[in-house]
Amino acid sequence: LIGCAPGEKVEAFVSVKEFDDNHYIVMATKKGTIKKTVLSAYGNPRKGGIYAIEIREDDKLIEARITNGENDILLGTFEGKSIRFSENDIRASGRKTMGVRGIRLSSEEDYVIGMLVVKREGTILVATQKGYGKRTDIIQYRTQTRGGKGVLTMRCTEKTGKMVSIMEVVDSDDLIVITDSGVLMRQPIAAIRTIGRVTQGVKLVKLDQGTII
Repeated sequence: LIGCAPGEKVEAFVSVKEFDDNHYIVMATKKGTIKKTVLSAYGNPRKGGIYAIEIREDDKLIEARITNGENDILLGTFEGKSIRFSENDIRASGRKTMGVRGIRLSSEEDYVIGMLVVKREGTILVATQKGYGKRTDIIQYRTQTRGGKGVLTMRCTEKTGKMVSIMEVVDSDDLIVITDSGVLMRQPIAAIRTIGRVTQGVKLVKLDQGTII
């Protein structure tokens, strides 16, 4: 579909009806950078593509979402931290810019695993490598100042493994889990009880020995 450079790969898709001035593309990187650009800036792409964000050599894009300029953003990390802040804290910038710090990572091994644009008054579901997870009311994710260390979202242990996914869900949704060996499991979100943020969570799926999500 697009001409990628050697070693480059697609990391995000967004669905767009109209490239207007009333919506934005918000992008997050693995190292915790966040960037917002008005959607109309991407209205005339060239065949070979156009720059969307300037990425440092040791970083990479992990997520891109459409916002209305008034949403809250939530970033989750591998070591179980998260931060929620208003997108009004992100100054809109041009296409070929780096953006600003969204979350300050707690260690060299930590990195951002997902970004949410909070739109539904639902719950936040997180999942770990070894099949553990939990739902927590969105109200427990208080709004903070962009660029902080965030709060504990999942108490990651040897038993649970690290956090690999974060999403916003409601009772009518279904959860689909796919393991690294290609096995798919499905269950209703309503069957996963809502518990506190600073907890280890519960077993979401039973995995074979050596298999991870």
